[in-house]
Amino acid sequence: MDSSRGSHRGRGYGHRGRGRGPVSDGDRDPNRRWRPAAPTLPPRPSPSRPPPPPVDEIVTELSRVSIGDVQTPSHGMGTVDKIFPAKRPDKGGVLAVGHVRLVVNHFPIRFNPQKTILHYDVSIRQDLPSEDSRSAARISKSNLSMIRNKLFMENPREFPLSMTAYDGEKNIFSAVPLPTGQFTVKLMEGEGEKERSYVVSITCVNELKLAKLKDYLAGKLLQIPREIMQGMDLVMKENPARRMISFGRNFYPLESRRGDDLGHGIAAFRGFQHSLKPTSQGVALSLDYSVLAFRKKMAVLDFLREHVHGFNVSNFGKFRYEAEQALKGLKVTVTHRQTKQKYIVAKLTDKTTRNLYFPEEGSDHRGPTREIYLVDYFWRKYGKEIRYLDIPCLDLGKGSKKNYVPMEFCVLVEGQRYPKEQLDWEAGRMLKQMSLVSPRDRQMRIHEMVRADDGPCGGEVSKNFGIEVDMNMTKVVGRVIEPPGLKLGDRGGNPIRIQVDPGKCHWNLVNNSVAEGKSIERWAILDFSSFDRNKLIHEKFIPELVERCRKLKIRMEKPLFTQKASMRALSNVRSLRDIFGAVEHEVYNYGVGRLQFLLCVMSRKDNGYKYLKWISETEVGIVTQCCLSNLANRGNDQYLANLALKINAKLGGSNVELFERFPLLDSSHFMFIGADVNHPGSRNTTSPSIAAVVGSINWPAANRYAARVRPQDHRKEKIVNFGEMCLELVHSYARMNQVRPAKIVLFRDGVSESQFDMVLNEELVDIKRAFRTKNYNPSITLIVAQKRHQTRLFPERDLGGGHNGNVPPGTVVDTTIVHPFDFDFYLCSHYGGIGTSKPTHYYVLWDEHGFASDPLEKLIYNLCFTFARCTKPVSLVTPVYYADLAAYRGRLYHEAVMDERSPASRASVSSFSSGASTSISSAGSFEDGLYKLHGDLENVMFFV
Repeated sequence: MDSSRGSHRGRGYGHRGRGRGPVSDGDRDPNRRWRPAAPTLPPRPSPSRPPPPPVDEIVTELSRVSIGDVQTPSHGMGTVDKIFPAKRPDKGGVLAVGHVRLVVNHFPIRFNPQKTILHYDVSIRQDLPSEDSRSAARISKSNLSMIRNKLFMENPREFPLSMTAYDGEKNIFSAVPLPTGQFTVKLMEGEGEKERSYVVSITCVNELKLAKLKDYLAGKLLQIPREIMQGMDLVMKENPARRMISFGRNFYPLESRRGDDLGHGIAAFRGFQHSLKPTSQGVALSLDYSVLAFRKKMAVLDFLREHVHGFNVSNFGKFRYEAEQALKGLKVTVTHRQTKQKYIVAKLTDKTTRNLYFPEEGSDHRGPTREIYLVDYFWRKYGKEIRYLDIPCLDLGKGSKKNYVPMEFCVLVEGQRYPKEQLDWEAGRMLKQMSLVSPRDRQMRIHEMVRADDGPCGGEVSKNFGIEVDMNMTKVVGRVIEPPGLKLGDRGGNPIRIQVDPGKCHWNLVNNSVAEGKSIERWAILDFSSFDRNKLIHEKFIPELVERCRKLKIRMEKPLFTQKASMRALSNVRSLRDIFGAVEHEVYNYGVGRLQFLLCVMSRKDNGYKYLKWISETEVGIVTQCCLSNLANRGNDQYLANLALKINAKLGGSNVELFERFPLLDSSHFMFIGADVNHPGSRNTTSPSIAAVVGSINWPAANRYAARVRPQDHRKEKIVNFGEMCLELVHSYARMNQVRPAKIVLFRDGVSESQFDMVLNEELVDIKRAFRTKNYNPSITLIVAQKRHQTRLFPERDLGGGHNGNVPPGTVVDTTIVHPFDFDFYLCSHYGGIGTSKPTHYYVLWDEHGFASDPLEKLIYNLCFTFARCTKPVSLVTPVYYADLAAYRGRLYHEAVMDERSPASRASVSSFSSGASTSISSAGSFEDGLYKLHGDLENVMFFV
């Protein structure tokens, strides 16, 4: 239960979104405009240069910023010089216990540097009288594409479709000059509908010379010509965009494969996502396989027959609620007339089809209104006889406008995703099997999609722009880093060194104990399963848990008492507060001060989990550990050990430590910080984003962390008050160690390349500014950890990977597929038991410690072994993993408060987070009441 994780987020050239689908590195910003070219670089510095000095002044106060031997020139116009990402200090690491030959899903791209891509801004509006222009409805993206296509098809010589790429909104990139100015397009969306006139304004905003991209790859330009990369990326998306279902940054075929039906009107669609990346071998196309569940394109009534269990159109009233829930919000087209227009189902009509009537068209409003029945209207207007008269119609209207259409004339539009969490068990299992394919199968599917006619390399568009793709994957040699020696305890609790299994990198606790067990004397059980059939068997579970903890050298006494409750009380905030009050009263009667932790037993997963965590961690100030009664009753040794590890970590114990010190440059006090932002789902337009920053507070073990959680502006990636949160964590470190850390390694999660500038020139500056207010100037290394990318590593031969065909843990790649001169690398730190392992992409943005490749790669790999909840290295560096868990916990707090508050209060909260017009600082009471941890939990790992 406590291991639940939040929805994560996409990355790309454009804005990141973490509740939504994946975002590729090639995302484009439709509102981007031309910007001046970046200054040129001086000669690249020698790899043996000394480490850059610490920044002694706030960046905004500088006219020049030195990064190694590279300086950005001051323009003398009052502008602020920017910090740019750190450069690679060497040609890659050399330390390894083995090497593995790999192929990578990077397909090299050749382009003609003599070519110029023309960037045009496109503005489309409905041609209305001036007095009606303000009330013009927003034009849908599908209609924008229809208008653009009609303009190009009517004028093929002036507007050659195969020589252009369109993002569906504001931007067209063209290989040839296009006419500019205003053009009128008349569009009739359907049979019998009024023809509408649109004005298309086309303006050339930039000429993108591919020679600049060549100069950047050669190290002659400081900043990547991002607009050129966006233009080329859009060109590579044009062919699949015309011929496939576009969903977010992914593309899926119009029809699913035979055998991929998931039942209930749902099918799995196998597609891909791709992006362009600058690498050491030039620009490369990175493409990865993707699977999503979609509702099938089918008649609405057929969908209901498949989707709603037992559905019978003759007894529709019995299934009305389920039918409306299944259809509400879906897009449909109609078949009783010719039209390409798509409608959204608002609801079902209250009356049946035979009883629906409305004012007749053309009736004289000065006299009595003439009514016409829907049945008669469809016969007179379209010659259609309605078959199903005793079922409701679909209301496809907007706002107060009604638009009644019989269900038998409605068809679901393709490409409507079905949430995987709503699939039944069998369908979910099938989808998971299709998603987690073996490395060999994934490699084969990627090759098929790269070569497909409807893929990014098919068609004429990319060739017309002078872009050619090598259809063979890139070959590279990876190094396997040696896993660290770990410190655990033996059966007597004495510290011992263990060397993990080099194949899977797992370690075993059967005959070992944790590095430092916490003594547990004051704890109690809050049993929500007490009145359920599947209730906790106390006399069995408690002795087994106590004994398992003692074997791990976590000295655990019996619980002081058990507080019985019901699952119904778990979902009621008021009842929960009363229960916690009763627990505190019981503790007072025992006269033992405060409980160390409260074990909360549930008979099933329940929405009340978020209320429990919110109340216990922000109001009561007690650590809770949740478990399910059915799993607890089984008494599985591994399950009990996992519970013990979580409890020990939450109470300040140490489950595992590195036997040797971290591979750092000296013995100074180091602090590791992780930062992440959790965004609300894509359909949520008001909830704030949640930022979490965690920091290690013990040294040299560096395996205990404190967390700070804050609300942010809605779906904004920048962490507001980043420096303040980091400073609070530094104070916690100082209280624990009696000294502030001299060196900080900060890991930032969830940002794309386009947001590096924000991280460096806003977030890093904010941190240094906050530190300077306390006369504190530690050296800082800032690293971005990216998981949402398309790069996959495959052993060239089966013998190169483990028994499942994946690369071994500790595989690092820092040549060929990495950036031409920035400091980045790929590390696969975990063992891939199922599916295909995805490496984490680490990108060093700022380095005041002068790390070379080997010590930094080793440091990050070693950190992956310190995650408290498991006995194996994790795929994401531990500080970032913890930040992700803490940010998700903040999301639960917000949901709990929103559920509890009245509609009036909810509206006031939503107004805080709904737009940029409301500042974050204006919601002080909202922030304090929702995210402020109880003082007793500010420095404990409540989030694991």
